[in-house]
Amino acid sequence: MTGPQVIVLATPVFLLLIALEWFVGRRRGRDTYRLNDALNSIGLGVLSQIVGVFSAVITLGLYTVVFEHASLVQLSASSPWVWVVGLMLYDFCYYWHHRLGHTVALFWAAHVVHHQSEDYNLSTALRQTGSGWVAGWLFYLPMAVLGFPPLVFAVVALIDLLYQYWVHTQQIGKLGAFDRWFCAPSNHRVHHAVNDRYLDRNYGGILIVWDRLFGTFQEEVDSDPCVYGSRGPLRSWNPLWANLQVYAGLAHDSWHTKRWSDKLRVWFEPPGWRPDDVAARFPKVPFDIAKVERFDPPMSRRAAGAAAGLFVVLLGATAWWLWNAHLLATGTSVAVAAGIVAGLCAVGWLCQRAATDGEPAAMAPLIDS
Repeated sequence: MTGPQVIVLATPVFLLLIALEWFVGRRRGRDTYRLNDALNSIGLGVLSQIVGVFSAVITLGLYTVVFEHASLVQLSASSPWVWVVGLMLYDFCYYWHHRLGHTVALFWAAHVVHHQSEDYNLSTALRQTGSGWVAGWLFYLPMAVLGFPPLVFAVVALIDLLYQYWVHTQQIGKLGAFDRWFCAPSNHRVHHAVNDRYLDRNYGGILIVWDRLFGTFQEEVDSDPCVYGSRGPLRSWNPLWANLQVYAGLAHDSWHTKRWSDKLRVWFEPPGWRPDDVAARFPKVPFDIAKVERFDPPMSRRAAGAAAGLFVVLLGATAWWLWNAHLLATGTSVAVAAGIVAGLCAVGWLCQRAATDGEPAAMAPLIDS
């Protein structure tokens, strides 16, 4: 069974848990969902899976080449310890991949997609990048060099990803001793927050031990509630722009700065760094958490119904395509994928339509009163 087919089988479980979380939140008076945000978060997950089918030849292909030609030893996938150690090693590599994804602009340009949602719920977990294949594979090549077979790598990567689904919720509080060792909802809420106290903390995928070892752990503090999103807000429901926004900003600054060294530096400095000449010519408003407002354009009931209906159709088409992609001719596969992506853009357009044509998009306070 292929990775995309596993995702297809897991999707009903994902959606059922989303429905359960929504129901629990409504009963508690703590509903964390908005239709527009949830549709677009899940849609970005769909787009990520589509890109993943085509990019696997690069990510898994390069891993396989290194394993076959540069491994120090080739371990056996029939040994249980290889799987256990492989999962821990993958999680260790993931920690550094994730950490640099927040501290190096090029990697942040890919990872930012996961942080653009200004809500925090299980649909946020499905909000994944479509450009992680550009350089993300570099972090896992040590596993290939150490001899972990491609099958082990692919499976433990999927396990690590699936584990992280449940931690994206505000409906589960602190879990005591479990929080000390594992990535848990409280720990991961901190990771998604833009508060000064929480920024760039808690990178662990399964184990939070890595953060404790390397000085990046921060406990959730009740007196400082998490505010979610990114410090460079997206302000759009377009899934393609969600993936391109930061790349476009980096390319803009690289093009306009005069110093050749800065043209390269913008890609490898921490996110937010800008050359002095570009910052002076194209100033940006400093981030102020008290002034940020949640992007929430009003939708008419007709637009909401159309967006939801179209999205259901797209989910069905995606499930069929992911299940059969390896059997389809390349031209057919590309055509279906392009149609799904176009549909996701249409869902984003419907979500961004005002309740009345010409009505300006409204903003809602980011910090709930």
